[in-house]
Amino acid sequence: MLSPAARKLLLTAHVTASVGWLGAVMAFLALGLVGLLSRDVARMTGVYVAMDPVTSFVILPLALGGLGTGVIQSLATKWGLIKHYWVLLKLVITVFSTALLLLHTRAIDAVCRAAATAPGNLGDLHGLRVQLVVDAAAAVVALGVATVLGVYKPRGLTRWGRRTQPGSIAGSQLHPSQAERVGDDLDG
Repeated sequence: MLSPAARKLLLTAHVTASVGWLGAVMAFLALGLVGLLSRDVARMTGVYVAMDPVTSFVILPLALGGLGTGVIQSLATKWGLIKHYWVLLKLVITVFSTALLLLHTRAIDAVCRAAATAPGNLGDLHGLRVQLVVDAAAAVVALGVATVLGVYKPRGLTRWGRRTQPGSIAGSQLHPSQAERVGDDLDG
């Protein structure tokens, strides 16, 4: 377990990275919408060229930072990585969102390259430009759900969490609702 000061520092890093990631994706979504809806080639070019460094130097590092600090924090605190459903769901959302981000950097790169080298051909990439907006909107929703889970921490222990609670004997002989109440009492 971590000292209170180290725990607060880790929590601060995690919240900063996670909420920063959400904000950066919202800014990316705004850029994508401007690029998609604009008829001004110069504006579209500027928007799409800006997306590459925003992705590479802001969104991706924040995603990896949020994932890394979240895993470390869960392993170093009472919450555990797979003891509570809300932590497990946040982990799944974060891993899935990070993986999709890594996959979609190719689409972002293709649109950025086209904007920088042949802005007149951006109309040919309409489907890819729509995909950037849809992906960013989906990411905002997913990261918003992860944020809500982190703030509200809904109750519910996983099977592993119930087995590791005090009072469980070799595989949890307590009824699951009893084991969860024991855990809730310990959380204060």
